[in-house]
Parts: sequence; structure tokens; C-alpha cells
Amino acid sequence: MTITDVHGRDLRSFLAVAEELHFTRAAERLYVSQPALSKQIRALERLLGAPLFDRDRQGVALTPVGTALLPHARAVLAAWEAGHEAVRRAREAADGTLVVGMSTSPGRGGLLPAIRSRFTEAHPEARLKLRHVGWEDPTAGLADGVSDVAFVWLPLIGADRFRWVVVAAEPRLVALPESHPLATRERLDFADLLDEPFLALPDSGPELRDHWLALDARGGRPPVIGGEIASADETYEALVGGLGICLVAAGNAPLLTRGGVVTRPVDGVTPSRFALAWRADDTRPLVHAYARAAAGRGVQER
Repeated sequence: MTITDVHGRDLRSFLAVAEELHFTRAAERLYVSQPALSKQIRALERLLGAPLFDRDRQGVALTPVGTALLPHARAVLAAWEAGHEAVRRAREAADGTLVVGMSTSPGRGGLLPAIRSRFTEAHPEARLKLRHVGWEDPTAGLADGVSDVAFVWLPLIGADRFRWVVVAAEPRLVALPESHPLATRERLDFADLLDEPFLALPDSGPELRDHWLALDARGGRPPVIGGEIASADETYEALVGGLGICLVAAGNAPLLTRGGVVTRPVDGVTPSRFALAWRADDTRPLVHAYARAAAGRGVQER
């Protein structure tokens, strides 16, 4: 047997079954039929000359051979993903493409067009590609390399891995259903909100989740979590549905105040900071040129 006998698809199938220990769930995860997945696993077992799984009425378990293969399968697939990403970045660097990640539109009085204008004036040959990334990734694609630069909220998870320039510092408002008793007030103090259920960001970014729950303003009192949100639409629906309230940057308030939701100024919490970030070890000229363009609007650099 040579290394070319085994395909990445075979290892992904093995890894899915090894992690799920259930053929049907693994097939659903891979978007293939269960018989097709079983056939792939049997073919891999024949190729390796040993069974990878024990199958009986009690379920599925790794054999000693499967257990031995597991860390190497993970390493091979991780290396391939890293290689694929390196090729993508090299290809885009060669044709002058810069991928700009974001989880919500920067908006803010023409911030993005202003940065783009400064950047393209200095680098007319470059091509910008916008990439929207879900709130589950607080780095907006920087951490896994799908974005070259990204608009993010601070604090940033794994801060030592990144550099950034703050492009907007905004007060945090509280968003709440217009039927909420506190909505009748023109201004609120955060102390009035301590017992209210709050909507929380995904825990994949604990620092940012804590920031929008204002843990530093709670005096050690834990927040009451009414629900988890991963997009502006989910936030709006959760607010209208009465699941809780949330803090929102002033520049993002229009994303939520569509009807049935109001925002109010709130005292006792620090401002939010919106930044353009890039990986600390990224030395590519286009990345730093975009950062300089952002710094033209920036209020703080790190």
C-alpha cells in the first residue's frame, strides 16, 4: 500500500464515524447516505487490512487499529486544510485579492467606502472581496484564515495573535421590546437592568460575550441568560419574542429598531470599540496597506 491509495474523503468518513460512533449520524454530518458511508468504511478497512470499528447491537466502537489511526487521520486532514488555505492565500495574493471579513456591515457614516477609497487610490490594481462570517466566529474569519483583514468588535479572542486599529468608539445602548416597562424611560442606569434576562452571544468568544453582558459592571452578580443569539435577525426575533434584552453599539441600533424594539441610552457601562484587525504574523503589503487606510479613520491602534 502507498499513501496515494487513501483519499481525503476516506479519512473524513472514518473521522466522522470515529467521532459520532454512529453511522447514521455520521452520514448526516457528511451529507451522504448511510449505505454509501458504510461502503467507504469497508473499503478503507480492506485497504488497511484490519477492521477499524466493532459493530454490534450495543453500537459502534473503535478497534485498537481504529484508535491508532485516529490521531493521524486528524493530523493529515488538518495538514491538508492548512495546505489548501495556504494555496488560496497565495493565489489571491498573486492576483491582488484581499479578503475583508465582517460579521455585520461596518456602516457608520460611510466607513467602509472611505477606507476602500483610500486603499484603492494607493493600490488601484488590488481587488477587494467582502466575506460575511457568522457571529460564532468573533474574529470574522481571521483565526482560520478565510479573511485577510476583518472588522471585529473588541475585546478580541486570542488578542496576542492579532493587531488592530479602532475605527469607531460608540456608546452601548440597551435594546428592549417597546412593551417592556423600562421602555417608557428616556435613559436607564445599568443597575436597573441587573435582574433582567439578557441575550448572550455564542460562547465561542467568551471575552466578547462577557463584554456585551457587561460583566464588569455587575459587581460580581452573574447575568440571567434569556437566550443565545448568533445574528442580527435572531437578536431582533428574540427581543420581539420577549426572551430578553441586550446591549447594542449605537451604530448597530438601526439593525434592531425595525418595529416593536426600542433602544435607550444606558449609564454605567463603558463604550464599545469597533476595529479593523489582521493577523500579527501577516507581513503581506496589501494587508498593511488596508490597515493604513483604516488608520486614517482610526482612533486607536495596537
